[in-house]
Amino acid sequence: MKIPHQLIQLLQHAKGFNSKAFEALHNTKETITSVRINPFKTSIEKLLFNNYQQVGWCQHGYYLSERPSFTLDPFFHAGAYYVQEASSMFLWQVLQQTITETNNKKVLDVCAAPGGKSTLLSTYFNNGLVVSNEVIKQRANILTENITKWGLPNVVATNNDPKQFKQLENYFDVIVIDAPCSGSGLFRKDEEAVNEWSENNVMLCNQRQQRIIADIMNCLKQDGILIYSTCSFSIEENETILDWVCDTFNTSTIQIQLQTEWNITETQSTKHNAYGYRFWPYLTKGEGFFMAAFKKNDGALEHNKIKTQALISPSKNEMQIMQSFIQLSSKYSFFKQNENIKAIENSWLNELQTLAKYLFIKKAGIELGAVKGKDFIPSHELAVSVLSSENLSVIELDKEQALQYLRRQEISIQSQKGWQLVAYCGLPLGWIKVLPNRINNYYPNEWRILKQ
Repeated sequence: MKIPHQLIQLLQHAKGFNSKAFEALHNTKETITSVRINPFKTSIEKLLFNNYQQVGWCQHGYYLSERPSFTLDPFFHAGAYYVQEASSMFLWQVLQQTITETNNKKVLDVCAAPGGKSTLLSTYFNNGLVVSNEVIKQRANILTENITKWGLPNVVATNNDPKQFKQLENYFDVIVIDAPCSGSGLFRKDEEAVNEWSENNVMLCNQRQQRIIADIMNCLKQDGILIYSTCSFSIEENETILDWVCDTFNTSTIQIQLQTEWNITETQSTKHNAYGYRFWPYLTKGEGFFMAAFKKNDGALEHNKIKTQALISPSKNEMQIMQSFIQLSSKYSFFKQNENIKAIENSWLNELQTLAKYLFIKKAGIELGAVKGKDFIPSHELAVSVLSSENLSVIELDKEQALQYLRRQEISIQSQKGWQLVAYCGLPLGWIKVLPNRINNYYPNEWRILKQ
C-alpha cells in the first residue's frame, strides 16, 4: 500500500508517530476483527466463536481470532452482537469515567450511521433516551436497521441536518460527534480511502467538523459532556479542532485515565493543552482513531419549555386487539405512526412529543404492529426487540432452518396455526404465519440473506 507522502509529512509532529512502523504496518495483511455483544440478548459464552479476547477498554467488546462469515451467522441477524472496530469502543471507557449516573439522561449521537456508537450508547444509557441522528437518507436507513436489530426501546432515530436541532437548547446531557473525516485511520481496512485522501480534503473536513460542532453546541446543557471523535490521524482534524472548541466555547478539557497495556497515546493540543487520545495501530490493537471529551461550563442546567407535537393514540378497539396478541408492562405508552402501533417507556413519551415537533423521526421506541380489521399484524421490530420474549411462544430452528428463514425461503416445521415467532438458540429472528397448507415467511425482504 502506497501511503501518501503528504500524510507522512503532516504527521511528523504528532505524538507517538513512527513513520517506519506506520508504513510497515500498512504493508502487512494483518486484520483485526472485533465485536461488541448485546448484553440484553446474550453473552459471549453462548456465541459460537472459537476464540476471543476481551477489549481492555470496553467490557462488552471482544477480539476474534479470525473473521467468520457474519452474513451466515443467525446470531448476527438476531442482534446478539455488533461488528465494531475495537478502537471506537473506547467510547465506553470515556463514558464510564465521565458519567457515572446514567438514569434519565438524554443523549444525542449526531453522525450516527451505521450505528456502532448508537447501539453502544443505548446499552450504556439503558435507562436513558438516545437520539440517533444521520443526515444522509440512505445511511439513515442502515442506521435504523441496525438499531432495530439491537432491539432496545430507548432509541429515537432521526434524519436531520445538525442545524435543525437548534430549537433544542440546553436539552441533552451528552452529545457524541463522530465527525465525518478524511478516513486515514481506516487505510488498512479500506484501500479506496487511500486514493481519496488529500491535504485539501483534510482541510475541508476540518471546516465541516467545526460547522457540525457549532450547529449542535447550544443543545448541550451546562455541565453536559461533549465527546468528539474521528477515524483520522491528522492533527488538523483532531488537536486543531480541540483548540478551536476551546477558543469558541466555554468548555473544560477532560483527561481520561489509561492503562499502560492499552498503548493508547495521550496527546494535548498546542494552544490550550486539551486532552485527546490517539490510537496508532502499530501500538494499539485496533485501527486508527482519535477521541476527546469536554465539559460545557455555560448554558443552563435544564431547557426552557419547548413546544410539543401531539402523537396519535391507538383507539380503544385497536388496543384491545393488540393486547390480545401481546401484553406489555404498564411502564409503556402507545402511539401510532401511520398505521403502526408503537411502544415507548412512559418516562420518554413527552420527550418524544418534543422531538417530533422539530425533527424528522424515522423510528421511535418499538414498532409492535398494525390492526387490520379484527386481526393484529405483528411487526418485525417487535420480533427482534427485547420485548418479544416477554409473553410470546417461540419455535426453535436449527442453523440450517434459520438460514433458510433469513433467506426468506420456505421452511418446514410442525406448529399450531397462526402467527409464530421463530428463533435460533433462544434468540428471536422474526415471524412466520402457519396456514393450513403452507407457512408464510415474514422476514423483511430488503434484509434477506442473498449469499448462499
